Amino acid sequence: MKHIYGYARVSTREQNEERQLIALKNFSIPDKQIFLDKQSGKDFNRPQYKKWYGC
Repeated sequence: MKHIYGYARVSTREQNEERQLIALKNFSIPDKQIFLDKQSGKDFNRPQYKKWYGC
Protein backbone atom coordinates (compact mmCIF):
# COMPACT_ATOMS: atom_id res chain seq x y z
CA MET A 1 0.00 0.00 0.00
CA LYS A 2 1.35 3.41 -0.99
CA HIS A 3 1.37 6.13 1.68
CA ILE A 4 0.98 9.80 0.84
CA TYR A 5 2.32 12.46 3.19
CA GLY A 6 2.02 16.22 3.26
CA TYR A 7 4.19 18.97 4.66
CA ALA A 8 3.17 22.56 5.41
CA ARG A 9 5.26 25.40 6.80
CA VAL A 10 4.75 29.00 7.78
CA SER A 11 7.60 31.29 8.83
CA THR A 12 6.13 32.61 12.06
CA ARG A 13 3.64 31.47 14.67
CA GLU A 14 1.47 34.46 13.75
CA GLN A 15 0.98 33.31 10.17
CA ASN A 16 -1.99 31.11 9.28
CA GLU A 17 -1.29 27.68 7.80
CA GLU A 18 -4.97 26.92 7.11
CA ARG A 19 -4.82 27.37 3.30
CA GLN A 20 -1.96 24.90 3.04
CA LEU A 21 -3.76 22.36 5.23
CA ILE A 22 -6.96 22.68 3.20
CA ALA A 23 -4.99 22.09 -0.01
CA LEU A 24 -3.34 18.98 1.43
CA LYS A 25 -6.68 17.61 2.64
CA ASN A 26 -8.12 18.15 -0.85
CA PHE A 27 -5.61 15.49 -1.94
CA SER A 28 -7.16 13.13 0.65
CA ILE A 29 -4.07 13.15 2.85
CA PRO A 30 -5.06 11.96 6.35
CA ASP A 31 -4.40 14.37 9.22
CA LYS A 32 -1.99 11.95 10.86
CA GLN A 33 0.16 12.04 7.71
CA ILE A 34 0.42 15.84 7.52
CA PHE A 35 3.47 17.46 9.10
CA LEU A 36 3.50 21.15 10.04
CA ASP A 37 6.29 23.49 11.11
CA LYS A 38 5.84 27.06 12.27
CA GLN A 39 9.34 28.43 11.91
CA SER A 40 11.70 29.97 9.41
CA GLY A 41 12.66 28.14 6.25
CA LYS A 42 16.21 29.52 6.29
CA ASP A 43 17.53 25.98 6.77
CA PHE A 44 16.22 22.44 7.15
CA ASN A 45 16.60 22.31 10.92
CA ARG A 46 12.83 21.97 11.48
CA PRO A 47 11.43 19.14 13.65
CA GLN A 48 8.43 18.13 11.52
CA TYR A 49 10.39 18.42 8.29
CA LYS A 50 12.94 15.98 9.68
CA LYS A 51 10.17 13.53 10.62
CA TRP A 52 8.52 13.90 7.22
CA TYR A 53 11.73 13.64 5.24
CA GLY A 54 13.09 10.82 7.36
CA CYS A 55 16.19 12.59 8.69
